[in-house]
Amino acid sequence: MLRAKRTLFTVLVAGLFASAVYTVANSKAGPEPQSGETGRTSEYALATFAGGCFWCMEPPYDELDGVVSTIVGYIGGHVRNPSYGEVSAGGTGHTEAMEVRYDPAKITYQELLDVFWMNIDPTVDDRQFCDKGSQYRAGIFYHNAEQKALAEASKQKWIDSGRFARVVTEVTPASVFYKAEEYHQDYYIKNPLRYKFYRYNCGRDRRLEELWGD
Repeated sequence: MLRAKRTLFTVLVAGLFASAVYTVANSKAGPEPQSGETGRTSEYALATFAGGCFWCMEPPYDELDGVVSTIVGYIGGHVRNPSYGEVSAGGTGHTEAMEVRYDPAKITYQELLDVFWMNIDPTVDDRQFCDKGSQYRAGIFYHNAEQKALAEASKQKWIDSGRFARVVTEVTPASVFYKAEEYHQDYYIKNPLRYKFYRYNCGRDRRLEELWGD
């Protein structure tokens, strides 16, 4: 009986160890890169965009092959650890933004930029769609020289196109990014009806069609 118990214990320990090894080996996401770094880990890169209400910026990126994760939060302000209430009141200098962690082997930064432009109104500053104030300003926040060059070139492309009377979207270096409260993360999944109601009433899709529709 004692030998049987010892054998069973050995099997259980081996099973738990194998399970732990499998979980680590098959984890899709690597270590979270910290804001303010170069935007690169051993496997993944980081991009940061602001396009008005951050609820609406996650869906187009979450569906892209090569995007590992998206996190919404606040960037570009002067107050440490701001809350949603403080940011939405417009007194912290932050804008609602989103960090995109992606695999450069599957998707390029240029492709992320292309998606960004098609989901914002580049003709207005200190607002996006129905949301007014600098806390909703659109922007590209680059993490390194390569991202800066690509971001500036993409903006210049739309300026030169003559499609718009003006293109005022900011291109600035990434500063400290503060993750928003958990209930804001993946809001469109957690609260699909409220999300759709907000998006429709804000006129986001109607305006995007006016700007980018053929």
